[in-house]
Amino acid sequence: MSCSHEHHHACGHAHDDEDHVRPGEGQQDSLYASIDRDSVSALNERVEGSARGIVRPFDERMRTDAVLESDVDDELIIHVPFAGSVQLRALVLRSGPGPSTPRAIHLYKNRELLDFDEAADGKPNQKLESIPDSSDVVEIPLLAARFPDVQSITLYIPGALRAAEGADPRTSISYLGFRGASRASQRGGPAQIVYEAAPRTADHPVRGTADAARHENDT
Repeated sequence: MSCSHEHHHACGHAHDDEDHVRPGEGQQDSLYASIDRDSVSALNERVEGSARGIVRPFDERMRTDAVLESDVDDELIIHVPFAGSVQLRALVLRSGPGPSTPRAIHLYKNRELLDFDEAADGKPNQKLESIPDSSDVVEIPLLAARFPDVQSITLYIPGALRAAEGADPRTSISYLGFRGASRASQRGGPAQIVYEAAPRTADHPVRGTADAARHENDT
């Protein structure tokens, strides 16, 4: 499920095609530019504002200096608003390896306010289970038919992969991205409406009307 693949050449070395992307580039259908990054937030984050740091360009996906980590337990809620309407096709994630990998992710679309009780008891648009325990960036396909018109997406993480094994109950994520398509112009932008001026009867008299008769007499 990794979003990258390796291939071997006769020279005997392997490399990842996506290691050659230039700064600011990456997947052609990345929605990074559509995310309102300043408004990304999280509940139960250990360091306030750290959720914004994991939303980065795809070519910065392997950075380790910005990590979102849960605080008092291993639950997390991450809210990601978009600058306009988008269609989601896949979630791109780097979290492992180790006990801090999410054991599941519940996705709620267009829910501005969602607390832990609502997220745990609610019905998400999709549940992602069996998150790969890997140090690679993984791409998880979404049911696109359930995410056709998304202004925001909220991720509820009910716990860490190995918390039940007695490990430190903490969840961490170092990269978060989305693939899909932008469907509308920026939310809140000015609407451009073109009005066609209605012709005045005095300027264009219709033959047979009183105005037309007066117009003809004047000429």
